[in-house]
Amino acid sequence: MSRIPKIGIVTVSDRASRGTYADESGPAILAFLNEALSTPFEPVIRIIADEKTLIEETIKELVDEMDCRLVVTTGGTGPAARDVTPEATEAVCDRMMPGFGELMRSISLRSVPTAILSRQTAGLRKGSLIINLPGKPAAIRECLMAVFPAVPYCIDLMEGPRLETHPKVVVAFRPGSKPAS
Repeated sequence: MSRIPKIGIVTVSDRASRGTYADESGPAILAFLNEALSTPFEPVIRIIADEKTLIEETIKELVDEMDCRLVVTTGGTGPAARDVTPEATEAVCDRMMPGFGELMRSISLRSVPTAILSRQTAGLRKGSLIINLPGKPAAIRECLMAVFPAVPYCIDLMEGPRLETHPKVVVAFRPGSKPAS
C-alpha cells in the first residue's frame, strides 16, 4: 500500500507570520502544485518569520519528522539583511543543487532586471529536495514552471515517491520515457 506523499510549503515572511498581511505566496505554491501534479499529495504548510534558526528548524522538521520528500520555500531570497533563506537552506542540506537557482534566475531575468538580486537555490537533505523560490506569486509560478520538469526525476533518483504531472501543465522529464503527446 502506498502512502500519499507529503510536500512542505514554507512561507518565510516576518509580516505574514505576524498576520500583518495575508500570505499569498504559500497559496500560490499550493495552487501550482494542485494544477501541475496528478499524483495526490498532502501539503504541510508553515508560515514563519525571517529567522535563520527558525527556517533551519522548519526545514529539518518537514524532512526529518514529517517525511516531506519535497519542500518548497518562498521568501527571504533577496539582498536585505533579514533575507536568510538560502543560508538556512545550505546549513541543513547535505548537498546543494545550484542548477535550480541558475535556471530560475535566467527565466526571471526575461521579466525583470532585478532578478539578478535573487539568491534562490536548492539542495538535498537526506532523500528530500528543498527549493527556495522568490516571494511574489507571479515569480513563483514562473520559476516552478521552469524547474518542475526535473523535480519528479530528482525525487525518483533519491528513491522517493513517484510524482506524476498533468502533461498539459508541465511535462515531467524522465530519461528514456516517451514525451506526452
